Amino acid sequence: MSSFRFNAVLLSISDELSPDELSKLKFLCVPLIRKRDRESIDTGSKLFQKLTETGSLAPDRTERLSELLAEIRRPDLVQKLTQFRTTASHPDNQPDERERARLDVATEVVSQNLGRQWRKLGRKLGLSEPKLESVSQRHPTDLEETAVELLKEWRRLRGAQAQTDELLGALRACEYNLTADKVEDRLAEQQK
Repeated sequence: MSSFRFNAVLLSISDELSPDELSKLKFLCVPLIRKRDRESIDTGSKLFQKLTETGSLAPDRTERLSELLAEIRRPDLVQKLTQFRTTASHPDNQPDERERARLDVATEVVSQNLGRQWRKLGRKLGLSEPKLESVSQRHPTDLEETAVELLKEWRRLRGAQAQTDELLGALRACEYNLTADKVEDRLAEQQK
């Protein structure tokens, strides 16, 4: 999913929010954003940026924003988000079905075996430090879910170019050979 297109949709939504609607959204975000941060927010785009930083908003995670917009009675803006999700998940930006299935198996195995060293793998896969921090904040105490989020981010970043062989190469480059072997074994089992 294109982060540029996502940001363009968020900017469009921000432009359509009245000051009163922004105030209502900020109030609804009390549990998500610290008071000091909420006080400095004076535009919808700043609010969306904070929600992104907390992991509450991403191109594939728009449900919470949709709920917030529905609460302030802006179904037209909810529709913009829904339309983005529909067009962003178009199969042209995904690996073929066979490769997606292989990546799903690899994700399962990696998440069960990676542990605390997930950041090293994330760096080898080309994720930026802010992305890694965002992944960390989503599941701060559950390493398995953190690994799943890490691989989701990588797959989003790579789109149709995400390949199991690239993931295996990154695992081996990090010297996570046992995990790479387990992925290969599980993939071999799937082909039987």
